[in-house]
Amino acid sequence: MAFIDIKDVCFSYDLEAGVKKDVLHHVSLQVERGEFVALLGHNGCGKSTLSKLFNGMLTAGSGQVLIDGLDAGLEENQLEVRRRVGLVLQNPDNQLVAGIVEEDVAFGPENLGVPPEEIRQRVDAALKAVDMYHYREHAPHKLSGGQKQRVAIAGIIAMETSCIVLDEPTAMLDPRGREEVMETITRLNKEKGITIVLITHYMDEAVRAGRVVVMDDGRILMDGAPREVFGQVERLKRHDLDVPQATELCYRLQAAGVNLPAIPLSVEECVGMFREMLGGRADERMDS
Repeated sequence: MAFIDIKDVCFSYDLEAGVKKDVLHHVSLQVERGEFVALLGHNGCGKSTLSKLFNGMLTAGSGQVLIDGLDAGLEENQLEVRRRVGLVLQNPDNQLVAGIVEEDVAFGPENLGVPPEEIRQRVDAALKAVDMYHYREHAPHKLSGGQKQRVAIAGIIAMETSCIVLDEPTAMLDPRGREEVMETITRLNKEKGITIVLITHYMDEAVRAGRVVVMDDGRILMDGAPREVFGQVERLKRHDLDVPQATELCYRLQAAGVNLPAIPLSVEECVGMFREMLGGRADERMDS
């Protein structure tokens, strides 16, 4: 059984005067335990709504949301669902509630009724996991954006959730802060087996995932490995969606008539490919 199992889900928001805005249209999606999934799409396509369904913050209008076998639509299951799926929002300031870092990380476990001795152990372990232990007595508002986001992630880790859903966690960060957060969640996935669902507009972040799901107009448009999804440049462009910068560069070179052996996904792949091509040509000139 998939850890997250979304079955034929529809969702709409109630607007004024009884008007409804349909956001999700018969969405079905499965995420296995330990996966790292990137969720992409335009603003308003339903990504954030889907993320809130994952931890019971919203309830599906129709269909079913199962989290580790629990029906997230049932009120009696919502606490257990939130024990399993933690949600990290775009702006860490919206999640930081205490005046000291370690107190903020302890907030979630305290609300779950965890004994004080165990809370101490969880807080220390969580802060070490995100490399913020030496900031444990600092004031959160004095930290950088990337550090704040790592503290927010530590708060979820301290609750010992099996899955972390991150809704555009790097959107408000500078490049250094973005890299800090991406390194943290990649490490948590690889070393601790935590299931990661990353909602992002940055294609260069999405290529780090093991799987990419693309949404458009409240539906699943594409679902596959990063190379499979981003290899369909024309299809993505028809839906006004971006591709990684290295992929875009090589796509345009091919369109201009340059014969390339592959379409890379990352800057490192792109540099390696050109280095090999230019090195090969240099060797040919030396032989002649």
